[in-house]
Amino acid sequence: MTIKSIMSTAVPLLTPRHVAVIGGGAAGLVAARELRREGHRVVVFERGEKVGGTWVYTTDVESDPLGLEPNRSIVHSSLYESLRTNLPRESMGFLDYPFRKREGKGRDSRRFPGHKEVLMYLQDFSSDFEIEELVRFRTEVVFAGLGEGGKWRVTSKSPDTNSVDEIYDAIVVCNGHYVQPRLPNVPGIDACPGKQMHSHNYRTPDPFQDQVVVLIGSSASAVDISRDVATVAKEVHVAARSVEDVKLGKVPGHDNMWLHSMIDSVHEDGTVVFQDGNAVVADFIMHCTGYKYDFPFLETNGEVTVDDNRVGPLYKHVFPPALAPSLSFVGLPWKVLPFPMFELQSKWIAGILSNRIALPSKEVMTEDIKAFYSSLEASGTPKRYTHNMGLLQWDYNKWIADQCGVSSTEEWRKQMYIATSKNRLLRPESYRDEWDDDDLVLLAQQDFANYLIRCRDSS
Repeated sequence: MTIKSIMSTAVPLLTPRHVAVIGGGAAGLVAARELRREGHRVVVFERGEKVGGTWVYTTDVESDPLGLEPNRSIVHSSLYESLRTNLPRESMGFLDYPFRKREGKGRDSRRFPGHKEVLMYLQDFSSDFEIEELVRFRTEVVFAGLGEGGKWRVTSKSPDTNSVDEIYDAIVVCNGHYVQPRLPNVPGIDACPGKQMHSHNYRTPDPFQDQVVVLIGSSASAVDISRDVATVAKEVHVAARSVEDVKLGKVPGHDNMWLHSMIDSVHEDGTVVFQDGNAVVADFIMHCTGYKYDFPFLETNGEVTVDDNRVGPLYKHVFPPALAPSLSFVGLPWKVLPFPMFELQSKWIAGILSNRIALPSKEVMTEDIKAFYSSLEASGTPKRYTHNMGLLQWDYNKWIADQCGVSSTEEWRKQMYIATSKNRLLRPESYRDEWDDDDLVLLAQQDFANYLIRCRDSS
């Protein structure tokens, strides 16, 4: 039995629905698979020419490098040319479709592969489960709103056709959240004479040759891009908000890179003053400051809003109580193992839409959301971190898996995620090529072997 043949393993159909999946990235692909496994009729809307979503690399950048101009040409990928995963491939894969090494032209066998290999993995997934037959490429959803009888009206357009209106029983939003830049509020930065860019439009270090660059941010992309830029720049000064456990000053192993506390102010002569008292005259300011959730096509009459990057109210980050189960979201949480979580969320959504799995009442879901928001407030967690999970993801995954009656993420994935996080702090320059968790790699390989045996025995 091949991996492809497990697509026929479906649960008994209870109530089929006609479902629109918006987005053909990792979340949309696995959502489509799980919905079809459950017996639903699925259409996937993908504005690009291929599956993969944010993993489709392009050299194109937006006409406004900061992403402030509303009429700018929007690019839907934030990949930079040198990007490698910051998670090991064993932990990244879908639960029943391991991200194993594959031979062949252009394949990347490294444990932390480049972005092209992730795209190929998603393309393999799409091919093996015959998902592309469900996808309308080069088709953008411009409107999705609730119509009569609880149905959804979806308006889409493509370069080859006029706008098309269709009616669906449910919508699953999988459009990602790496398109609309978030920018910090820095005193005086609007008057800075130097160039500015958000990392969304960063591709290669070439434009920064011999420049003094100030980079704002401390996330994974900030770490990568600062080191990429440092290969050609005169100086790179990184301003990070979270530096409690990191030594300020020159970054070890780099003669032209410094770590500072956050920026205090920017002046008209280009001087950037940091809160640690240091100052530099910047030629270029790079914002590695994250993204805003954005659903420009979605009309919910105020039932779902985005407030300081909190998408809500949502029950378990997926269902708005007033519109459940006909509207759902996949992939909002961050600082997670994304693909396995997408899969579990999709299983839950698919089972609920067929009435095989029950949701609580609107009142119960609303109270659960209120309690969750209260807990965030009590812990001092900013609203913009509502969907930040980190170590909370394991209990979250288990809760959803229990609802679906399936196994949750394996323990070795959790331990591998934790080990990689520690290694990233210990060896930021080399963690992708040096690690100490070979025992977990062995467990992953054994798990894959057992998976193939189960496929064979069930044939």
